[in-house]
Parts: sequence; C-alpha cells; structure tokens
Amino acid sequence: MAEPSDSVSREERARILHEVAERSSHILKEFGQKQFEQALSSAVKDELGVARAYMDLWSRTLMDPSALAAASINYWVDSMRLWHSTWMKMAGQETQPVAEPAKGDARFKDADWSGNFVFDYLKQSYLIAARHIHHAVGGVEGLPEESQKKIAFFTRQYVDALAPSNFAATNPQVLRETLASGGQNLIKGLNNLLADIEKGEGQLRISMTDEAAFQLGKNVATTPGKVVFQNALLQLIQYQPATSQAYRRPLLIIPPWINKYYILDLRPANSFIKWAVEQGHTVFVVSWVNPDAKLAQKGFDDYLTEGALASMDAVLKATGEDKLNVIGYCLGGTLLGTALAWLAAKGDARVASATFFVSLLDFSQPGELGVFIDEAQVANLERRMNERGYLEGSEMASTFNMLRSNDLVWSFVINNYLMGKDPFPFDLLYWNSDSTRMPARMHSFYLRNMYLKNQLGVPGAIELAGVPIDLSKVKVPAYFISTAEDHIAPWKTTYKGSKYLGGPVRFVLGGSGHIAGIVNPPAAKKYQFWTNESYPAAADAWLESATRHPGSWWEDWQRWMDARNGSDKVPARIPSDAIEDAPGSYARVHLRKK
Repeated sequence: MAEPSDSVSREERARILHEVAERSSHILKEFGQKQFEQALSSAVKDELGVARAYMDLWSRTLMDPSALAAASINYWVDSMRLWHSTWMKMAGQETQPVAEPAKGDARFKDADWSGNFVFDYLKQSYLIAARHIHHAVGGVEGLPEESQKKIAFFTRQYVDALAPSNFAATNPQVLRETLASGGQNLIKGLNNLLADIEKGEGQLRISMTDEAAFQLGKNVATTPGKVVFQNALLQLIQYQPATSQAYRRPLLIIPPWINKYYILDLRPANSFIKWAVEQGHTVFVVSWVNPDAKLAQKGFDDYLTEGALASMDAVLKATGEDKLNVIGYCLGGTLLGTALAWLAAKGDARVASATFFVSLLDFSQPGELGVFIDEAQVANLERRMNERGYLEGSEMASTFNMLRSNDLVWSFVINNYLMGKDPFPFDLLYWNSDSTRMPARMHSFYLRNMYLKNQLGVPGAIELAGVPIDLSKVKVPAYFISTAEDHIAPWKTTYKGSKYLGGPVRFVLGGSGHIAGIVNPPAAKKYQFWTNESYPAAADAWLESATRHPGSWWEDWQRWMDARNGSDKVPARIPSDAIEDAPGSYARVHLRKK
C-alpha cells in the first residue's frame, strides 16, 4: 500500500474541510427534505406498483415452503464451497472460482478483486448472493407477467446498489487512493456530490462528463451547414456539400425529440451526417425545439404536420425536387412510419425510400421500459406533466440511466464521489446530459396509444390530422437497422414492427446497442452486422439463417441507397436563404444548470 501523500498542507486540508462543511449544511438539509417528501409520497401512493408486486411475490413464496427451503440450502452449499476455496487460496493453493462476473462486467476489473483473497471473497460472496436472489424472485410461479417484470427490474437495481465496489471500505481501488491521498479523494468526492445536488436544485444529478469541455459548433456538432427553415417545433439544417456532384434526391433525417440531433454529428470521425454528405447526399436534419409550457398543447399530430411533413415540404422546396429519401431515428422513426401512412392515404408519393434506425412500430414487447409504463404510472405522469406543461428532460434521462445502472450510475458514483475524480470529457455523455423536454399532450398520446394500447400497427386505430393511420398501405422501400443489445428498442420487436409495412423491407441487425450500434463508422472497424436476403415471419428464423459481416452497416445502407437512387446526379447544392449557421439556436438551449 502507498504511503499517505503530503502534497496537501494541513492548512489547505482544513480550509477545504471548512468550505465543504459550510456548503453541505444547507444543501444536504434541502436534499434530505426533498428525498423524505418524495419517499413518503411514493410509499403512500406506490406509483410504480412495486410494493404490490413484492407483496404478491412474498405471499406466493410462502405458499411453497419447500422451494424456499431448497433455495436456502443451495445458497448455503455455494457459501460453504466459497469458504473452502478461500481457505485453500490463503494456504497458497490454486482454486477455481465459485462465482465469476459476467463478461463485460467492469465493476471487478481491478487486479485485487482476484489477487487479494479478502476482496476475492467479498466479490464472490456478492456474486453468489446476487445469483440466488435473482433465481429466487424469478422462479416463483403464478405471478402476473407485469409483476414479474417489475420484480426482476427492481431486484436488479437493489442488488446492483449493494455491490462491494460501490462502498469505500470494500473497494480496493478506493482504499488505495484514500491511503495515497491522505483521504483527499473522499473530501473531493463530497464536494463533487454537493455540487451535483446543487446543480440539480435539490435533486441528485450525477455529472457524467465535464460539460464545460464542449461547445456546440466548436468541438461537437461541427459539420458545416445552415438553418434554412424553422417553425415553432423545429429548425431545418442543410449541410454544405463535400462533393462536386450530389444525388438528385435529397436526404432528410428525422431524429427523436427525446434527445438532440447531434448524436449523429458528435465528432468528424464518427459523424453519420458528415459521412453521408461525403457520399454525395444533400443532407438535411431536423433540430427539434426544446419545448416549454407554451407548447404544452402540441400533440403528436402537430409533430406530424408541423414536424415531419413541414420539413419534407421545406426540403423539396429548397432543392426543387419532387422526391426525397428519409431517415427516422428511434422515436423519429415511429413518426416517420405515421407520416408514410398519412401520405399513402393522401396518395402522396414524395418519399422514395425510408430508413428506420432502431425504431419501434410495434410496442408489444418494449423491453425494460415497459416496467415504467402502465395505466397507473401513465396517469401519474400525466398529472405531473399537466402541472408544468411538459415532461422534464432529466426525468426521462434518469429512467434511461436506470436501464444500465452499473454503467450509467454506479460507475460515476465510484469515480466522482469515492475516487474524488472529475468526470472525463466524453462527447457522447455530454450529449446524453443535454436533455430535452416533451410537451404534455404529445407525450401522453404517445404513451397511451402506442406503448399502452399498441395501436400503431392496427389499421385505422390511430387518427392523425384527420387521417386514419394504416401502415400496411405504405409501399415505400424500407431499410431497418436494429441492434442486438438494444435495451430501448429490442430488435425482435422492431423486426415485428417492420412486418406492418406493405412494401419491400431490408432488415439488418447491427452489433452493440441503441447508440453505439448506430454511431459506428466504417473506419472504426468495430462490431459486426447481420443480413438476410430472406424475410421470414419470425425474428428468430431470420437470425438463424442470417449472414454475419465484420464492421459497420453504414456501407451496406449506402449500397442499398445506390440501388434506389441510381446514377442520376446534379451539381452539389449550396444552402441558400440561411437563417443562421448550424447547429442553430434550438439545439443550443441547454436545460442543465451550470
């Protein structure tokens, strides 16, 4: 172990401690009061239905005491095996671990978790307990499916929170740093914690990156372009060409309004927008407004008419063309599907091809997000949204972070609060923290009609702007890219949704998840993707006969586009009638307090 550092004087330590004490007194008082009020309210209302689910679990567990006894015996046997293995390791003998972390679990990568028998014992004890807890709650028969999903999800949150890596006294890396710095890491960590509570105005908003390190238009969202159209809901950006000739048909990208568009333009090296421009596309992208209470009554039909359709009109007007290609990302893809059905009902053939990035058209199996969506929770969310006129972006971000709590919560707790380090400047996490709001009326419609009722795939069940939506009437050639590890839009569900369309579909499965699997440039040579020239009814059947390819799906998409665009090229188009430079003022609205 390292000796304590003397780099910080006693006077400096005293000053820091005094400063922390002064800051913490009122901040923690306010934080504690808010947490108490929220905990009391949640306990009384049980808004998530968690208490009811666990009461049902416990009652059914007691009805089968033999299963409970067997689970206890199995846990005892594994614990004894670990105890024996630890004694052998202490005696210098080689032993096989009783429990090992799952592949990709970064919590126990420090060498001492395996090399030091004390920390190895702590690690394996935790993993054994976690395994048996998950098995116990997952093996109870007779529980409703909704209760099973809630119990599995919140049990995982509980188990993840109790990992020995999350505590200073049981994390070898934190202990080494504490000894080496004379405890300065813990003082700095407390300061970081207080700053995050202060920034969250009484709520804990964990800093994931150094937000001061990034500036839109300078080191993120840097592809040159101009805002050429805007209305109350969006700004439309047209990008400067990078080739002398361009495809005749322009390309419009509709991103989700849950996040900002520049996930597709983070850095030059991984910018899909820049890459598409370099392939010869005249690229336009929608930059959605960050709404406030004034836009509370904007509904899904407004996002259709003033969003998707208005941006298509603007693109065709700017280029003088009568057809365009359109990409929809996530919720933007859901909107694109409704727009295509709306246009089909009107006999409007302006869209030549449609591409769906990890987009749900079917919501029957929405993955773990479904844990947060039932009648009681939607009604409660509607009540809160109606009070303000919108859903606060940080609330949605917190929900998404819980889906990957070890990576997006606890890793930062360790780094920021226990190790006392500042978060690393990371463009993706800056984008993730740049949260956006959603209008109350729109979000309520989306949750109820799509997630709760799953009506988008039912012909005529949803009516938008006076038109019944029927996806089967969409004959436009479609390219679906989904990702194997997507926890927001599970690929088997996106596959099922692709079957709702009435035209030819190419379905492609990429590696990784909702973001990394999409933002995967060919030059990175990362991950892989699967293709299949057949298109069977079931997703499993598609994968069984699919062909695996190394690297990025981007070039496969470009070949598919080439086959539909043909060789017809025009002189590259320079943005005209510019309102302002990209990324535009809508994207620059940052809701996080700095």
